[in-house]
Amino acid sequence: MLKLSALALALSTTAALADLTVQFDEGAPKDRFTLTNTSDCALPALDVTLDIGTAPAGLIFDVTASGAGVEVFQPFEVVAGADNLRETPAVLDGDNAVELRLSGLGPAQSVAFTIDVDDTGGAREITVDGSEIAGASFRISVAGQTLTGTFESNATARIALATCVS
Repeated sequence: MLKLSALALALSTTAALADLTVQFDEGAPKDRFTLTNTSDCALPALDVTLDIGTAPAGLIFDVTASGAGVEVFQPFEVVAGADNLRETPAVLDGDNAVELRLSGLGPAQSVAFTIDVDDTGGAREITVDGSEIAGASFRISVAGQTLTGTFESNATARIALATCVS
């Protein structure tokens, strides 16, 4: 009977991929980044570094009226999933990376923030489209392992994590 129960349990579990995606949405006056657990698995505590400086367009965060950015600025503001952050990061004007320290992220949960992103190498520095953010990256550090995803021209980046059993 025990073997039959173990077999039934094994057949009823399915492996699922644990994916983490980041979506960039250009907006006026605020740009938005949304980090989403696109899997059926809960993710443990992890650190996420969003590095827009790896994009060829020379992207920076414009968070003050003076400094490296142009025209409109917007400070870092968490707009969804604040309960999943262990702390609110400090972003300085002209920075090109931000670290989000997550306490975990359940299936389909998101953390989103708004900020102003400017490019330093284009004709329209106040707007950033998908092709300009292409090449930006994000890294996650979890359980002593670091994984990297790169933004594509559709303004989305994805990291496929290890499988989980649900």
